[in-house]
Amino acid sequence: MDELPLSALFYRALTAAAKACNLPTIEDETQELVRSALSDLRQCSTRVAKLALFSPNEQLSDIPTRDLVYLLLPYVLSEVQSRVRTTEREERIDLVSEVKRHLEAYVHYLEQYEIVTAEDKNLYSRPTSSIADPAKRRELKIKQYKREKDIKARIEAVRKRTNQSAAEPSSNIELIASILLDPAKQSSDTTEETDADTEEILREALVLLLRFIYAEAQTQLERTTEELELLRNAPPLPPQRPPSDDPRVAKKRQEDDMWKLDAPLNRGGPDGKGPLLDPQGKPLRPFVLLGSNAADRARLQAQVFQSDHRLPTMSVEEYLELELERGNIITGGGPASEQKPTSKEQLALDAEQDGTKFGEEKAEEKRQRDESWAQYTDANPKGAGNTMNRG
Repeated sequence: MDELPLSALFYRALTAAAKACNLPTIEDETQELVRSALSDLRQCSTRVAKLALFSPNEQLSDIPTRDLVYLLLPYVLSEVQSRVRTTEREERIDLVSEVKRHLEAYVHYLEQYEIVTAEDKNLYSRPTSSIADPAKRRELKIKQYKREKDIKARIEAVRKRTNQSAAEPSSNIELIASILLDPAKQSSDTTEETDADTEEILREALVLLLRFIYAEAQTQLERTTEELELLRNAPPLPPQRPPSDDPRVAKKRQEDDMWKLDAPLNRGGPDGKGPLLDPQGKPLRPFVLLGSNAADRARLQAQVFQSDHRLPTMSVEEYLELELERGNIITGGGPASEQKPTSKEQLALDAEQDGTKFGEEKAEEKRQRDESWAQYTDANPKGAGNTMNRG
């Protein structure tokens, strides 16, 4: 049997994975599709490693357009791996750990080849769950949603330029498959012509797709980390007793279930009904705040029937005295201020004090002031500045 080309094998895996994403995980048909897709994807990973398609010494411009799509292999593996049905906790922990490893590998590839922009790296560098402020967390989520919406709109525009189906994909796997050309529908005669016409458009679409999946991978990586932490910290399951074949035991158990009441479980918290707040401070159930002793309760009770506005704490006179001390009240004015001489009149009065040193100094100051004014009036005769709009 001839070995399928790498592109055909990857497209077959994407087709099976896209079908599995639209079916319930618990169904046997879904698990059959998952196993088939996982087998093809692992073969693709092995062949990509053997062919050495990617090297840490290369840059994005060094990777051929036909090979860019295989950077999505770790993400597709994580998506298909997460659809595997598990029943035991240890199995789920191993499965989630493997999914996390695939997502981290995909994020590492894109950051290594600098496919994602610095803006995207800063936007997704911090998990939203680590932000305690709800307003900042909401603002970050809105920015991430707008960024993903913008990239997806650009992808749809490129898909329309390639004359592909206008139907919107229902999952990321279908979106990846819609960007690729079905190898079974391509003939060897038209491959070169198609590549020459659409390689630039296809490369642009693949780069945008890689950036969009980067945002999705970062979000799923955060959820996977939270699930893994929850599974590892979950309490152990109680041991199950083996079923008894004795009919008397079964009858007694049935009577106990019918007539006996279950004892209330202690769920923690101050009253045994569970915690009041979650780690972020969000209330989990209603509760009443009371003082720790009778004095505090009496003080709170005395504050119930009070005015609904703030009462004054000082009189108007006390307030004015305080403002006067602060220097916020202007003094002066009135008849006393009107009768007081101006600075020019006061200077003339002081200059008339003959025979004193103070009078001589003021006379000299008055002479210099008059001389300065005379020079100004000589340089600026009356009416010189009024040109009557004559230029």
